Amino acid sequence: MTVTVKNKGVFICIEGLDGSGKTTHAHRVVRNLQKNGFDAVYTTEPSTGDLGKFIRSSAVLEGKKRVPRVVEALLFALDRVEHLEKDVKPALEAGKIVISDRCVYSSLAYQGAAGLDLTWIEEINRMALPADLAIYIDVPPEVVVKRIRRKKSVMETLDTQRKVQEVYMKYITNGKLVAVDGDKRKASVTESILAVIMDFLEKNG
Repeated sequence: MTVTVKNKGVFICIEGLDGSGKTTHAHRVVRNLQKNGFDAVYTTEPSTGDLGKFIRSSAVLEGKKRVPRVVEALLFALDRVEHLEKDVKPALEAGKIVISDRCVYSSLAYQGAAGLDLTWIEEINRMALPADLAIYIDVPPEVVVKRIRRKKSVMETLDTQRKVQEVYMKYITNGKLVAVDGDKRKASVTESILAVIMDFLEKNG
């Protein structure tokens, strides 16, 4: 039997630094929930739509051809709204548990760390559906930099990752994000994430 949640669904976001393992854990969480009878689906930001594909292209994310950061922030916000309207909201209306690999907190953390004003980033994302539960996989910047050292990314330096982490910590401190220790065995991290989710579902399902 497939379990829906109050026939309105639950929107859960998995956040973390590049190299924190959030994509792996998001997929593992979805599989575990499905195995236990929940109607869970995986989605990601940037989306797989036209805007999301453009954002993933070198014209946006690579250093030499990178678009201005303000434009980047607006592109992410536009893709987010389109993604929520086309993919996330219909799934929630069908009673599904939507596990999103990144959400608005990624824009706040990465673009905020790049120097953009957090209040402005929040404002341009005002139409974005807030997550019912947002989980941050906490891995030290020193660890993630080692994991992604072979990738060519403008966001991979230790100093940058520390700045990104600082922004995430602000939202953990104010209760918007729930932190889970990500610097341990993969199975243990997934179990910790699932424990947070199941506790939330028991209290709100």
